Parts: sequence; C-alpha cells; structure tokens
Amino acid sequence: MHLSADGKFLYASNRGDANNIAIYRVNKTDGKLTIVGFQPVLGKAPRNFSIDPSGKFLLCANQDSNEIVIFKRNKNTGLLTDTGKRIDIPKPVCIKWVKK
Repeated sequence: MHLSADGKFLYASNRGDANNIAIYRVNKTDGKLTIVGFQPVLGKAPRNFSIDPSGKFLLCANQDSNEIVIFKRNKNTGLLTDTGKRIDIPKPVCIKWVKK
C-alpha cells in the first residue's frame, strides 16, 4: 500500500484473480477511506508499485507478466490512466526512485 504525498489517496495492489490497484480517497478529518475505484494492472501479479516523486505517475511491477506498466495519475481524482508505456523486465518485484 502507498499513500499519495498529499495524503489524499491510498493505493493498494491486489494479486491473484483481481490483478488491480484499489484506489481509496482518504478523509482528512477522520481518516476514513472511501473507495474511488479499481484500476486493472494490465498484467499479472502486481508485486510492487510506486508513485513517482512528482506524483504524476504510478509504476506497477507485474511480476508474472515480466513488465512494469506506467500509469498517469490524476492528482484531483486519484484515478489512473494507462500511458501505453511498458518496461520489459524479467520478474520485477520492486520499484525504487533514485536522485541524480
């Protein structure tokens, strides 16, 4: 699970038959979660995912389909949109951001 940097949205990966990212809106007053939706990961076994430092993208490591799928993230709605971009890599299990 990952919380967006602004604290507005919580994301959780679901493996197995679901293969999606659950998106929740976080109530800033009481912390309660409201489901926004489910984004299919367009692959199998979303082992790990990460929101980039700008908050504009979410990358999902689909372990069993050997790729990282890049989604654009809407900062206002929390929803994800497929960019059509993929990184082919065998059995990805972790995504980390590094500074230059």
